[in-house]
Amino acid sequence: MARHKKALLNVADEPSLDISSLIDVCFLLLIYFLATMTIVPRETDLALMLPGPGDSTNSPPIPPLIIRVAADGAIFAGIGVGETPLDAGPGGREVPLLMGQLELYASAARSAGDEPMVMLRVDGESQQQRVIDVLNALGEVKISSVTFEDLIDSQS
Repeated sequence: MARHKKALLNVADEPSLDISSLIDVCFLLLIYFLATMTIVPRETDLALMLPGPGDSTNSPPIPPLIIRVAADGAIFAGIGVGETPLDAGPGGREVPLLMGQLELYASAARSAGDEPMVMLRVDGESQQQRVIDVLNALGEVKISSVTFEDLIDSQS
């Protein structure tokens, strides 16, 4: 039986594998690769030099937006060939197309460092309520520089 005990002791005395140094090497390699890798920036992380509000000396001033209120209550933006119909007739008091045009113009003017300015050309036969609707839309977009022009004077 003594032989048998000796055999069991030999099995228990076998060397075990110590992996603590292997874990240290893995962590050192991980730190090495993290420290030496290059991070590729996304488009949003790129450094850009954009002109500030004081750098608008090179850009031309934004001309005033011309809005025409016709005799039938239709609202147009622009002048001449570039005139765009926005909202037709006095059927309702809402002017969603005009609001969109005014918001676009106001944001463009303010981003260029200019004050948005609107020139109203009102037909003498148009309803006053339609002009008030346009003025309300200008107030909602916070455009306070408004001038009036009579269509009779501009055509002669």
